[in-house]
Amino acid sequence: MSAYVCPPAVIHGEHAVKTSEIVAEVRDRHPHAPWAPRIDGIAASTGIETRGWMLPLETAVAPGNGGGLRAVGIGSAQEALARDGFSQQDVDRAIAALEAIPGPQTVQERTAPAWEAVQSYGEHAARGALQIAGLDATDVDCLITSHSTTPALPGLDIALANKLPLRSDVMLLPATQWACIAGTRSLALAADLVAADPDRVVLVVIAEALSTTYQPADDTLESLIVRLLFADTAVAAVVTGRPRPESVLRLDSAWHHTLPGTQDLHRLETRADGTHFVMDRRGPRAVQETVTAMWEWLRVRYEDDPDAWHPDVLLAHPGGTRVLEYMEQTMPDAWPSGLLDYSRDSYTTGNRGGAAVFDIMRRAHDAGQKSGDRAVLYAAAPGLTATALEGQWL
Repeated sequence: MSAYVCPPAVIHGEHAVKTSEIVAEVRDRHPHAPWAPRIDGIAASTGIETRGWMLPLETAVAPGNGGGLRAVGIGSAQEALARDGFSQQDVDRAIAALEAIPGPQTVQERTAPAWEAVQSYGEHAARGALQIAGLDATDVDCLITSHSTTPALPGLDIALANKLPLRSDVMLLPATQWACIAGTRSLALAADLVAADPDRVVLVVIAEALSTTYQPADDTLESLIVRLLFADTAVAAVVTGRPRPESVLRLDSAWHHTLPGTQDLHRLETRADGTHFVMDRRGPRAVQETVTAMWEWLRVRYEDDPDAWHPDVLLAHPGGTRVLEYMEQTMPDAWPSGLLDYSRDSYTTGNRGGAAVFDIMRRAHDAGQKSGDRAVLYAAAPGLTATALEGQWL
């Protein structure tokens, strides 16, 4: 399976959003929510003090461009009031008062600027990855893209094909529903592609504006947690079938796992005011099942050398710190400590969804991960589904 990965380019959201700013906005908007007295403790438990967004917080919480009559229309409201015997003067006053009520943003108002940002950030990351790999856009044979929070057709693949630009015969493989698993699954797919043709050059680009799931009107505890967790990031990396001077990681094998009956535990829902990320409290336990299955895959893979083999670095995006703790508790006792340090470090500035594993990989590279070290990459996503890869640092 051997595939070779160059260091990823990572573009963080340029707008720093502090946890204290989110807490202040939510407390002001939902002072009587059942969880309001605990909001400071809930925010502190995330361990995140600031995160980068592609658009500022003010954009996410701004009212829509239409007033309170957007749904029925001014004409229909005027006719209804007139039929009920209101004078024209009273009709005008009522209409003016209703129009002054701020309405929520529509899906278009919320998504359109984020989609523009996803394309811009994706292009920036793509160009950065090609520069790191010492390649040009004309060298790319296949482009794999993912962006789950800004649905669009055509998608990021077509946008980048035109912006970079790519050759007209490049294979475009958009995967808009991979979500948190985009990092590992795109690498697994790229590895299969270069295994079929070692001369192939695959460019992977993942751009996620997870801040679009920040829904001001939602007063559920789960919505509060979503507000606090997510960050916006674009990442990109080049994968080849033959080693390059710039290659830093060789991928040797991949593993996939899907839990039946768990499709409703985490999901995106599109409503009148935009995209909502819905979480079920049973989610972390289900993700833990995929971790256990991954340990078994690694055990079987190295059953001939169970005492000598262990990863030297574990680049994991399991969706939250609770599962990271579970991973540490369930890995073999003989394995060294600190395998998840880069994963934890990444989480201190937010959950990056599908971009997370590339961000974690970049942190390991920048810290000087040693040549010859064994690496395991893992991610779980709504579904619930997981993909892991195992390889060696170069």
